[in-house]
Amino acid sequence: MTEASAASATPVGPLDGLLVADFSRVLAGPFATQILGDFGADVIKVEAPIGDETRGWRPPERDGVSTYYLGINRNKRDLILDFRDEDDRALAQELARRADVVIENFKPGGLEKFGLDYESVAKENPAVVYASITGFGGAGGAGLPGYDLIVQAMSGLMSLTGDKDGPAYRSGVSVFDIMSGLQSVIGILSALRHRDRTGEGQRVEVNLLSTALAGMANHSSTYVAGDTVPFRMGNAHPSLFPYEPLPASDGEIIVVAANDRQFAALAEALGIPEVLDDERFQTTDGRNVHRDALRPILVEALSTATIAEWFDRLTAAGIACGPIQTIDGGVQLAERLGLEPVVTVGEGDRAVPMIRNAITFSKTKPQYRLPPPTLGEHADELRAWLATRAEQETTA
Repeated sequence: MTEASAASATPVGPLDGLLVADFSRVLAGPFATQILGDFGADVIKVEAPIGDETRGWRPPERDGVSTYYLGINRNKRDLILDFRDEDDRALAQELARRADVVIENFKPGGLEKFGLDYESVAKENPAVVYASITGFGGAGGAGLPGYDLIVQAMSGLMSLTGDKDGPAYRSGVSVFDIMSGLQSVIGILSALRHRDRTGEGQRVEVNLLSTALAGMANHSSTYVAGDTVPFRMGNAHPSLFPYEPLPASDGEIIVVAANDRQFAALAEALGIPEVLDDERFQTTDGRNVHRDALRPILVEALSTATIAEWFDRLTAAGIACGPIQTIDGGVQLAERLGLEPVVTVGEGDRAVPMIRNAITFSKTKPQYRLPPPTLGEHADELRAWLATRAEQETTA
């Protein structure tokens, strides 16, 4: 265990003993380091004097602090460093030299002038796992802005989102930032496993465009393997029907029948078993091709009852379905299912309700030790620790 993490007397997690130098900001990087912190890593969030810009992205807010920032920055200690200042730059270099993991999302080459790029850090710390997150990769994408919205547009995702004859839409979530954060965690843990075996560190690189193309798995494959460009279909699925919202008497309900057995059960539950005798609807391919003929039959049947009634009936029949809810409904559903989605981090006036980590372990459970830090909250202890270590190394 590092001296820094030992001093904080944190509970043991699966990554206990790992020191993470977090030079990232906004979403992808902080989301990744929050996960590492949940699993026990000692994460030191390094901010410029003006702070992570998401601190000011409000409304919405809680006690004057952006809920955007609060949602992705627990389990971190905070240090303000100005890389343009010689003394602060030396402390940043010392932190990187001692870290097991360094993560950053500067523009490609942006840290070279500060001696904090991979080559400089690895020279002093060859066992480091150094993760870089960019929008479009290294040198070739250096001039392109790495915003999730831009990548949604340029990757093709927006062309798939929206009604067939309407405008393209962004996803309601910064989906590729979040996915890139997850990819970074996967890469970091894989590189740490390699280091466990060999003692060698390495660089891990993730970019939003590659994440987007990999994440649009079946749609990307439609083009590269099928030589067909996918197009937006509203809420419809290109290969399955029904797999979309359909109107009940008081609104829409999602109905899914992804194979022949499921469709047979749906037909029985809707009281239209005769459709099973129609050759057009007897196979997945047939239902997909003839969806325009099948949809009115399903809609007529569903019009006889409400969303709530159909949810109860179809669920009882083992058919996948669900109402379209807002976020509060999603959280409340998780609560009813016993998933305990909300955890309070911190105490007193620092207590913050947060969505808990999505992963559970039978033994090494995620920990919620520290609320999202105020800007420079742990500066004194961390500066003293880094300066002491640097002084010890100089006099040794």
